[in-house]
Amino acid sequence: MAKPVIGFIGLGLMGGSMVECLQKNGIEPIVMDLNKEAVAAVVARGATEAATPAELAAASDVVMLCLTTSAVVEKLVYGDNGILSGIREGSVLIDFGTSIPASTRKIGADLASKGAGMVDAPLGRTPAHARDGLLNIMAAGDQDTFDKVKPVLDILGENVFYLGALGAGHTTKLINNFLGMTTVCGMSQAFAVAERAGIDRQLLFDIMSTGPSNSPFMHFCKNYAVDGVSDLGFSIANANKDLGYFVQMMEDMGTRAQIAEGTSANLQAAMDAGMGEGNVPEIYDYFLKLGR
Repeated sequence: MAKPVIGFIGLGLMGGSMVECLQKNGIEPIVMDLNKEAVAAVVARGATEAATPAELAAASDVVMLCLTTSAVVEKLVYGDNGILSGIREGSVLIDFGTSIPASTRKIGADLASKGAGMVDAPLGRTPAHARDGLLNIMAAGDQDTFDKVKPVLDILGENVFYLGALGAGHTTKLINNFLGMTTVCGMSQAFAVAERAGIDRQLLFDIMSTGPSNSPFMHFCKNYAVDGVSDLGFSIANANKDLGYFVQMMEDMGTRAQIAEGTSANLQAAMDAGMGEGNVPEIYDYFLKLGR
């Protein structure tokens, strides 16, 4: 695939930035999104729009998805005029979102029955990194399928990690987000406890940041709890979704993760309090007001 025809579905902040990166590198994709303004922006730079997922898949060597949930991915794959009905033998579907591994493996098996491959390749870093081709990409799937699409992944990512069998990318991303979001919730609650106990939050940060707890996540939490600056760029709603997926993944593995269940419960409570659109460190406000 020296210069594959790429179909791209999902032109949100991350997906739109990834398409911009592809276009900077001479690739004009076929695109779809419910947001017609986002479609118009990339079409104005040279992309073309498909009418249905099946049409997009039939015209593409590589179909890329950057979507919000496993349910949305499954709807696009299995729905009327879906990807599965149009995908060609020898083509590859790449799911860049954060999805449930069991769903990913099911989709991969159904694609394989039509002679097509799949790579799950969730992302790290930000839309700004995406525009410059500097994403971290956690890719998994059949080795030959991965090798086929590696050149285009290298356009989008500074660091492209190959993790093995299909589903390992989504599993790794969920583990990563479980640890990260649990850390942010724990640190945010620490600052809330300090405030309620009359401990200076800046002084608490000064003490904690000189020890092994120091981390970029601590600084994001301090920026909000002490300075009022919300700059992590990952919403409570997204964190809640990912922790829910992690808990489900553990159930699918025949076990449970009680720490994750606790984080998930706190994130859901913040959602129920109307805080879903805020960045995760803003859960500090929920902890600060929490009653008995």
